[in-house]
Amino acid sequence: MFRKRETVPPAPQSLTQDREERTSWLQELFGLMVMLAAVIGFHSLVAKPFYIPSISMMPTLLVGDRLIVSKYPYGWSWVSASFHVLPRADWRVLPGTPEYGDVVIVVPPYAKDDWIKRVVALPGDRIEVRDGRIILNGEMVPQEVEPPLDLPVDANAPCDDYTFPFLRRRLPSGQQVCELPMRRETLPNGASYLILDHLERQPLDDFPEIVVPEDHVFLMGDNRDHSADSREMTPGKGLNGPVPLANVGGRAEFITFSLDGSEGWNPLSWWGALREGRAWRSLRPVIREPAAEGEQ
Repeated sequence: MFRKRETVPPAPQSLTQDREERTSWLQELFGLMVMLAAVIGFHSLVAKPFYIPSISMMPTLLVGDRLIVSKYPYGWSWVSASFHVLPRADWRVLPGTPEYGDVVIVVPPYAKDDWIKRVVALPGDRIEVRDGRIILNGEMVPQEVEPPLDLPVDANAPCDDYTFPFLRRRLPSGQQVCELPMRRETLPNGASYLILDHLERQPLDDFPEIVVPEDHVFLMGDNRDHSADSREMTPGKGLNGPVPLANVGGRAEFITFSLDGSEGWNPLSWWGALREGRAWRSLRPVIREPAAEGEQ
């Protein structure tokens, strides 16, 4: 009456299907490797994003700024590689020389971190720093007093009393700001930019005259009181004098966006942390006529 139901065993997976799946995974892996190589190549040869973690380039750059650095303006060297895996050397491919006022990425002589500073002297220049003023080829670089910058206080710009004594104040609106005294410095080619120099006397305010060697540049931070740059000769601390151009990794072009430090791991929190008015700001200096002789 009842007939036993026969079960048909599943057909074994074909060898052809198994081979096709393996091939598919290999193709996916190969595609990912090609994509990764393309990103690393682009970052090494064309442009790379950077994050600003220090105050050494205030007011031009703030902690929390994200920017783009072009890798090709001065040629390529060991420092161009995205992860600095190449050994230090003095070779350069298609070498070029920065211009006065360029903001550049540089690797210090004792580490493989990327620092960011401004070019203030070129190969063959005589440079001295006296009482915080640059003397270039025997001429004092002009500075003009600018109105103070009211920088909003936030987690990335706390304006603490140790770093910026007596500069924190409250606006009538209730907002707390760091009132930064500004000066405009203009180099011989007309490159003009703002600097911060709020301390009367500090060790890096004086640097004896030297001649910048061939294929070297002299670099300084725009925050003259808080920048371990070419003026800092202490081993393991600053740039220890003029920097070889082979250690210069590119030119800073523009800020993409800036965060005030209130963001979390969730990208949705970044929107509320965006600083207003900093996105797409150019980092190339304004070119203007140098200040008249004797103007301070």
